[in-house]
Amino acid sequence: MGMTEATIMSTERLLLRPWRVGDMDDARALYRYASNPNVGPAAAWAVHTSVEDSQQVIRNVLNAPETYAVVLRETGEPIGSIGLSPLSDAIDPGRREPADEREIGYWIGEPYWGRGLIPEAGREMLRHGFGDLHLSAIWGRHDVDNAKSARVMDKLGLEPVRTARHVHLELLGDVYRDEIIRRIAAGQWRGSVR
Repeated sequence: MGMTEATIMSTERLLLRPWRVGDMDDARALYRYASNPNVGPAAAWAVHTSVEDSQQVIRNVLNAPETYAVVLRETGEPIGSIGLSPLSDAIDPGRREPADEREIGYWIGEPYWGRGLIPEAGREMLRHGFGDLHLSAIWGRHDVDNAKSARVMDKLGLEPVRTARHVHLELLGDVYRDEIIRRIAAGQWRGSVR
């Protein structure tokens, strides 16, 4: 699937663009932040162990449709990732896979925590999801103990729906945790955007 200029979105401080497969600058930037043990496991993925590891993740995971590098406009460096993916088992155990619903996922490098950058990127993803992709709902999930992610989803208007107990985090091996499942419907989003 060819990427077009239309898949690049911008906010006040950020550009959201596809990750570049084979681009060593993207791989090095990803490794710089994803090698930090405070980042990946909170987002349910393993710590990156090398630039080559990060390159593989760009090729095999971050190259997915509707997955974007969160790029700081002032430096041009990817500092995180955000995307709208098909619903996970935790959200959609029956695997209904509704075409007009997606799950938002994101992370940002630790030096950029607490600056409101992911809520900024998230507002643009909701606009894109509901405005461009015509989704009917956007879901999210986070560890019951992940207060930072809970705050982001609160700011984005994703309301708690239920707690999924004992969710298996395959990328972390034999790890299970409880997750809060959240959702915002298109009508709720339109009503909140003035």
